[in-house]
Amino acid sequence: MGAKARPESIELFHERYGLDKPIPVQYMMWLSHMAQGDMGDSLRTHTPVLEELMIRLPHTLELAVASMLIGATLGIGLGILASIRRNSLADYGTMVIALIGISMPIFWLGLTLIFIFSVLLGWLPTGGRMGYDVSIETVTGLPMLDSLLTGNWSAFIDLSKHLLMPAIVLATPIIAVTARMTRTSMLEVMTQDYIRTARAKGLRQRVVTSRHALRNAMLPIITVLGLDVGWLLGGAVVTETIFAWPGVGRYVYESIKARDYPAIQASILFIATTFVLVNLVVDILYAYVNPRIRYE
Repeated sequence: MGAKARPESIELFHERYGLDKPIPVQYMMWLSHMAQGDMGDSLRTHTPVLEELMIRLPHTLELAVASMLIGATLGIGLGILASIRRNSLADYGTMVIALIGISMPIFWLGLTLIFIFSVLLGWLPTGGRMGYDVSIETVTGLPMLDSLLTGNWSAFIDLSKHLLMPAIVLATPIIAVTARMTRTSMLEVMTQDYIRTARAKGLRQRVVTSRHALRNAMLPIITVLGLDVGWLLGGAVVTETIFAWPGVGRYVYESIKARDYPAIQASILFIATTFVLVNLVVDILYAYVNPRIRYE
């Protein structure tokens, strides 16, 4: 349970956001504070919410990047395999894996992995960001990157062990969706005339797949990966709570549990802004992947 807010904090909160005023006025006051970078103070810790988010952001960023790399790599790889071996055992197996991955609740998968790899086998830690005996010299604020830059290999290995299970849990639905989309897009592209021309020229299957088919099939795949960011941000709330990961998702959960309204509002705004920015980057990538697309 979070600490109870002191009376003066409640009074300051009421005064700052004008809770005695009409709702439209309250909303405009909140927007004006946000526009100035003032996200308010947490009712639990009495510290600026922006400061608390910045402390937790590097951990969520590392988790999201690791999950996206795992999801995109395995998803695209399985999708390509299923498309070039259509109606084979590999194709059917990939689609079964994708169906299981997209249907499996992440909280159940997370608890199952903890039971198998932590409780039974003892290979991985049950949760947390790093061991109590691990120390890292801060350079960029990203623990894994800092451990690499400072040559602290023991810390890097420890951080990787803590990262592996939550990254796999978050990546599982991404693998499933990306594999299905890659297969569908690749099958559509493989029937085009330029693919038949490339094969008629005697090009190897690997060259035809990577240079001609995959690049032209990437637009819908990139779209799905951009939308998956929303899944990462939403799924991080459950995953970070299960694995005691000190990120933004766990911060949202703790704020909701404690009814810490400034923290909840700022966190939701932060997540929504991140999602919009990522999809803007996806739109920009369209022109790079397909030169025929031009934006005025």
